[in-house]
Amino acid sequence: FYSAAFSSVKDQIIYKMQLTNNLSFNFIQTIGDQSENGKCIIKYPKKIFCEYHNSNKKIIISNGKSLVIKNKSNKNFYIYPLNKTPLEFLLDKDYIISKISTLEPREIINKYLNFKIIENSNEINIFFDKKNLNLVGWQIEDIYNNLTITFISSVEINQKINDRIFILPQNN
Repeated sequence: FYSAAFSSVKDQIIYKMQLTNNLSFNFIQTIGDQSENGKCIIKYPKKIFCEYHNSNKKIIISNGKSLVIKNKSNKNFYIYPLNKTPLEFLLDKDYIISKISTLEPREIINKYLNFKIIENSNEINIFFDKKNLNLVGWQIEDIYNNLTITFISSVEINQKINDRIFILPQNN
């Protein structure tokens, strides 16, 4: 006999995350009173490629070990160890699942579910849509200790991705 069990919202979010290998999405990122937007691809574990639609044509790339912030307009780039940034945790699906499994979500304005994760003095707030349980954004402090709020939209899950986008730029 099989009986359909009513799983908790948290269990449903975890299940969706377990089935997710990558995400492609549009984003709006707010740091202080500045907003930027663009497109990103996250490939678990710990890889990200983002193109900003701004005058500097900024890109962010992580190969799972290092994080590069590059301005296409002037060719300058900065490289950071990924484990020195809160993205180390945000890009680790297994880590997020393990944390969510121990937390209870907070409901925000009857529209979002929020999980607050504290790790190594990093506070990471992850938000899911209450209706469809899709990831809709996060709030972290960036590598410069600025509060960074990222809203995502037009999310596509498990798309075919060219792994070459995660190759870090080299000094010429």
